[in-house]
This record gives sequence, C-alpha cells and structure tokens, in this order.
Amino acid sequence: MKKLALIIFFDAFVLMLLGLIIVMSASSTYSEFKFDSLFHLFNSHFFKVVLGIVFMILFSFIPYDIYKEFSKPAILGISLILLVTLFVAPDIKGAGRWIHLGFFSFQPADVAKLILIIHLAALLESKKEILGKFKEGFLYLFFWTILISGLILIQPNVSNGVLLIFVSLILLYVGGAKFKHIFISAFGCLVAGAIVAMLFAHSRSRILTFISSTQHGGEPNIQVKQALLGLGSGHIFGMGMGQSLQSNLFLPEAYGDFIFAILGEELGFIGAAIVMMSYLVLFFAGILVAKKAKDRFGQLLAFGITFSTVVYAFVNIAVATGLVPTTGLPLPFISYGGTSLIFLCISIGILVNIALSNSMVKLVENQIINEVSKA
Repeated sequence: MKKLALIIFFDAFVLMLLGLIIVMSASSTYSEFKFDSLFHLFNSHFFKVVLGIVFMILFSFIPYDIYKEFSKPAILGISLILLVTLFVAPDIKGAGRWIHLGFFSFQPADVAKLILIIHLAALLESKKEILGKFKEGFLYLFFWTILISGLILIQPNVSNGVLLIFVSLILLYVGGAKFKHIFISAFGCLVAGAIVAMLFAHSRSRILTFISSTQHGGEPNIQVKQALLGLGSGHIFGMGMGQSLQSNLFLPEAYGDFIFAILGEELGFIGAAIVMMSYLVLFFAGILVAKKAKDRFGQLLAFGITFSTVVYAFVNIAVATGLVPTTGLPLPFISYGGTSLIFLCISIGILVNIALSNSMVKLVENQIINEVSKA
C-alpha cells in the first residue's frame, strides 16, 4: 500500500508541475495584455500549487477516520453556505457563485463536492443494514445528494451539480444500493437537470449550440472551435513548449477550462495521451487502495475521491475535443488553480492517508504473526 500511496502522490505532483508549465505558456499573452505582466497569472497559480502541495502532504498524515465524526456538521454547514450564497454572492459569467473574503475567494461548490463524498461514505457504512429499503435507507442518503447538488445547480453551476449527482449515484451503487433505486433516481435527476439547464441562459446556449453543431453541421462555439484547431495543430509530437499559437488570445481563457487544447498543441498527441494515461494510473491506484482499505468507510471514501477526480478530468477532455457541451469545469491538477485545485489536493492527501493507514495495519498484523510464530 505504501507503493500505491507514492504512485498517487507523485502522479498528482507531476501533473501539477506540468500544469505550471502549461499555465505559464497559456496565460502569458493574456497576462501581458490584461495586467501588463507576463507572470501575473502564473505567479498566482504557482502560489496555489505550492499551497495545494502543502495541504496534500498535511492531509496525508491526518487519520481519515476522524472525518466520520464531522461529516454531518460539515454537510449541514456547507448546505447553509450554499444557501446563503444564492442571496449575497455574485455569479461569475452566469455559471457559479463565489464568496470574496478580501484577499481570498472561493467557490463553495468545490468544498461541497468533497464534503458530500465524505458524508455519503460515512452514511453508507452506518446504514449498511437498511440501505436496501427505499424510504428508511436509500432515500435518506439520496436526500443529501439532492440537497447539495440542487443548491449547486441553482447557483447556477449546472455542470458541477449534474456531475456531483452522477458521482453520488455511482458511489451509492458501489456502497450497496439497489440498482432499481439508482435507476429511478437517475432518470428523475436527468429530467430535472435538463429542465434546470434550459432555464439558465448560459447552459441553454451551450446545449443548443452543441446539438446544432452535431446534428446540422453548425459551427461549435468559439472556444471549442479554437480548441480543436489547437489540438489539430499539435499533430503527433506537438509544436513544442511555449510555442502555442492559440494562447495568443485566439482561444479565450486558454489557461483555464480549455487548457487541454494548449497541452495538445504544444505536446502533440503523444503528450496528450500520456496525460490521459496519468489519470488512468491514478484511477487504478485509487481503486486498489479502496479495495484494500481496512474498513468500509475507507473503501467508499477512497473510491469516491478517485472516481470523482478521474470523471472530472475526462469530462474536461471531452469538452475540449467537442464531444460534450461546454461545462466550465477545470482539468484536475493542470488548469489555472483556485479552490478547485486546493480541495483536489486535500482529497488526494486523504486518499494517500487511506493507503498509508492500511500499510500500517498490515505491518502491525505481520509483527503480531511473527511474534506468535516465535512463541
């Protein structure tokens, strides 16, 4: 398990180092134009990466068991924060609300994702015996999913809300919920999510533009169009680090949600494929940690963190390649960072701790066996 912990830690660490390089390349022209400094956005991202690594190391030493005790107060607290932001926090470009604390800003949705996964893992362990019952078991757990995801949806942050429902339902299924309960809930959420998405102008525009471009050969939105041009320009081996043309203000906010296009342009198909393989390595390592975890809470928490991280990564890549409508979700570890990067690092730290904790348990078990054998 120590090997798995090292694999997960260094996989995330290397992706963040790569992210630093790509963010520098993708943001320099915009930084010079907007802030009169080539390094303005890079410096901000560098600080957040360093902070994220510190948190990742710190949380890798905090016993993950303690999160069970605080999961309910935390979920209630984040619910209240999400509710309050609906009335007091401004939305950014019509797709999410931020809380500004002077020197620091954060998006509550990033915090809510991790807290919901922790809370569901704790409930799945404590209510294992009655999970098969719809009202007493499944519905109680699903209530928290709908509460948190629903508040995120109406922030409005449709993509985050929908993906969080998807991740939660998969976690509930892995935790032992009946398939028919999952299927009925998923269908209801799909209908409700589609209605909510069509109510907000920004999400409605993205969906209709995507449908038009796939069915009638219409033009994709400007970001997708430029992203595809960038990816195509990279060919097999890429144009080289710092040689991106799309980052010269052709691709809007190239350092954020569409950074995969810059990565593909500079590193080519091979570089993009290696990055995707890195996410798969993280996925398989995380699944092995979940499989070998000493308790049910650790198993479900490790699975939830691993699955959500990789799902968000491949959804971002699917957006950059025009396979799904534009979502506004960052590429984990690589996109220009904010609270999403910080809490992603915290999540990875928790995952590493689960792996290390089980290594210690195995070590103690082996010592006991050796002592008994000697006796």
